[in-house]
Amino acid sequence: MKPRQAEVSIPLQPPGRGATPAAGPDGQPRDYVAWSFFNVLLGYGLTYLGCLCFPALVFSIKARDCKVLGDLEGARRHGARAKILNIICSLLLVLTVVVIIIVVVVVTTS
Repeated sequence: MKPRQAEVSIPLQPPGRGATPAAGPDGQPRDYVAWSFFNVLLGYGLTYLGCLCFPALVFSIKARDCKVLGDLEGARRHGARAKILNIICSLLLVLTVVVIIIVVVVVTTS
């Protein structure tokens, strides 16, 4: 009787390092609703860019609905689209705030 060898897998990266998938701790896809809602409120409150941030909120809610219904592939697809739109909206908001600050500084120093 031959001795049986067990397969051993050694993780090459420590936990929490390396590429992280767009999933939560339990393997569920992320939906980014809070980030989208923050971008919409900040967009409307500061610069009226909320209408540009609104599609991110729509895709975030679609991702959450798909996740609740069990359609994980649809949730991943909508979540990825919401993440991209949130990044674009956040960059636009930061850029707009920087431009406003520069304009205020230039006008007050003149």
